[in-house]
Amino acid sequence: MRHFLTLNDFGKDEILEMINLAREIKKEAKARDFKPYLKDQKLAMIFEKSSTRTRVSFDVGMNELGGHALFLSSSDIQIGRGEPIKDTARVISRMCDLIMARVNRHETLEEFAKFSRVPVINGLSDKFHPVQLMADYLTMLEFDAGKCVAYVGDGNNMAHSWLILASKLGLELRVATPAGYEPDGEILNLAMKNAQISGAKIYLTQDVKEAVSGADVVTTDTWVSMGQEAEKEKRLRDFAGFCVDENLMKLAAPGAIFLHCLPAYRGYEVSEAVFEAHADEIFAEAENRLHAQKGVMVWLDRHRNG
Repeated sequence: MRHFLTLNDFGKDEILEMINLAREIKKEAKARDFKPYLKDQKLAMIFEKSSTRTRVSFDVGMNELGGHALFLSSSDIQIGRGEPIKDTARVISRMCDLIMARVNRHETLEEFAKFSRVPVINGLSDKFHPVQLMADYLTMLEFDAGKCVAYVGDGNNMAHSWLILASKLGLELRVATPAGYEPDGEILNLAMKNAQISGAKIYLTQDVKEAVSGADVVTTDTWVSMGQEAEKEKRLRDFAGFCVDENLMKLAAPGAIFLHCLPAYRGYEVSEAVFEAHADEIFAEAENRLHAQKGVMVWLDRHRNG
């Protein structure tokens, strides 16, 4: 059984297969030619964390593929009342064909996958957000961006996902974080090992200008994620100087694109001017969650038996 918990579970060719499948399905969708790749299949969508893009994109995507989606918040099912994760996984996977879970802890996904009879997809965890990276890379290809990416901000699940994607595909990635907010050491080491095979170039720095200078893609994420509200004031102080503003974007390569996984907080991680100047890229990226995830779901269905 193939699951989609982290991009590290896939080889470069497999990731590109999913991306190319997403591009094909997107082309068909734009022509209003919706092929029932997942006809009558059921997707269980489990949400411990709320979301706009994840919920809409998976729900619409499954419907466009000919299937059905079920929204399940943690308060709707017994997992929110203390039922063991393995029991929930065994029940739902006997009734549904795919499971997408957006969870607080990555370990929840791992246990779900261990006991599930059907593919499990990571809709977001504290360690990784791989479906977002599939959308980001699809957007990079559509805007014909280069292969040098600067990530500015918190060394969180988005930074971890960029590390894995870049190290698998052979990109150059520069991660700029304040001191004390670096990516997880084990994930960084994993990316460095991947880079030895792919030829990727991975750099960590606390110098934002160094990271952005000459980059083809500049990307960031909120400094205060869900569950970190109590740390807001401290984080705002610690991230001073890490806002992607007009002066910083001027250091990037000519024609560089800016990406943000949303929601965006103007005046914090990105300025209003930069956000609006690059709105075409940002909202193409948001739309590509729909198409990239359809590619992932169809690929998993085709490789259901390994």
